[in-house]
Amino acid sequence: MHSLTKDQLLWIPNGQAGVMSLLRPLLLDVVPTIQQTAALALGRLANYNDDLAEAVVKGDILPQLVYSLAEQNRFYKKAAAFVLRAVAKHSPQLAQAIVDCGALDTLVICLEDFDPGVKESAAWALGYIARHNAELSQAVVDAGAVPLLVLCIQEPEIALKRIAASDLSDISKHSPELAQTVVDAGAIAHLAQMILNPDAKLKRQVLSALSQIAKHSVDLAEMVVEAEIFPVVLTCLKDKDEYVKKNASTLIREIAKHTPELSQLIVNAGGVAAVIDCIGSCKGNIRLPGIMMLGYVAAHSENLAMAVIISKGVPQLSACLSEEPEDHIKAATAWALAQIGRHTPEHARAVAVTNILPVLLSLYMSAESSEDLQVKVLPHDSKARRLFVTSGGLKKVQEIKAEPGSLLQEYINSINNCYPEEIVRYYSPGYSDTLLQRVDSYQPLTN
Repeated sequence: MHSLTKDQLLWIPNGQAGVMSLLRPLLLDVVPTIQQTAALALGRLANYNDDLAEAVVKGDILPQLVYSLAEQNRFYKKAAAFVLRAVAKHSPQLAQAIVDCGALDTLVICLEDFDPGVKESAAWALGYIARHNAELSQAVVDAGAVPLLVLCIQEPEIALKRIAASDLSDISKHSPELAQTVVDAGAIAHLAQMILNPDAKLKRQVLSALSQIAKHSVDLAEMVVEAEIFPVVLTCLKDKDEYVKKNASTLIREIAKHTPELSQLIVNAGGVAAVIDCIGSCKGNIRLPGIMMLGYVAAHSENLAMAVIISKGVPQLSACLSEEPEDHIKAATAWALAQIGRHTPEHARAVAVTNILPVLLSLYMSAESSEDLQVKVLPHDSKARRLFVTSGGLKKVQEIKAEPGSLLQEYINSINNCYPEEIVRYYSPGYSDTLLQRVDSYQPLTN
């Protein structure tokens, strides 16, 4: 007679860590379904919160699960991998406990199992370990997981492809060295081929993995580009799935930020216009990587900033500044506009003619604006203040016609207060005429 029935096992109330001592012997039961159900119950408990996951570790249950992973049938393997994943997800410390009990080698062996479900369960567990930090990711790499994950993304099952791509993303994100191990295993070519897969969730993971590789260095970004992701990746900017759009924008941003040459390649492929259209078709955080991408492109050179202007990037960024309620999005937009306008008076004019300055001024003056936003809107360091002058920004502010005593006039006064009085006078309309009149009427002193 078993102390708990199968049905009772599946509905153990969350929070009862005391059941661990009851469940542990059931993992060794002679009836396979009892073993599997006990493992599943443990997994549900561990998944619920970190205290229960901790209880699984302290209950000395992990060694039994690792042993069973290697020896038992596919149903039990899936249940055991689920427990390991449920424990690992909560914290780096709990994930380390999984590593310390020798689970990695067994999970990696499961990636070679003939059953796709076992592969998938093992991949989930490995991903939850790798995502925490570089050390845990390195442990997963050292266990030999990466080449097998690259094989998994080539399997026909969509669910297995998704989690394998997600794992490669989680491993790549921590450092250039870890990203390089993923590249060395031949991942880029296979990921690039899946950019047009009809499954939205798979596309999200594929774009994320390529972003995490490309972000670290020029060399890694160039390897991603060499897989001929342009112009294919631009179709993802029109995807119905918002996160496919966001991840595609992020990938393009991570490539654009490195060098003018990579940015130029994106411009040539029609990437700037495509990103601007994408920003116009979505809202909130989905817009953020695209906004930043335009800023990175524009920052590289006068010509690249002009490419953003010609593609009608400034009106779209102006719209974002007016529409978005979140400070961090407004700050990113103000920064991107500054990158476009800072090169020459012509660039500054392209920004100013959208009537963006009153909006920027109102954001600077608003008591609700964060400090970061205020810094982005009106520069507080001397170099940036100088840029505001040399790019024609200060001159443009003096040309704004504002009613005396109006809120707009207050904003203009606030900007002017950041500069010496003679500089403001110099950029005020009519100052050169006044100066010439003074020259004309000047009587030099004669000896």
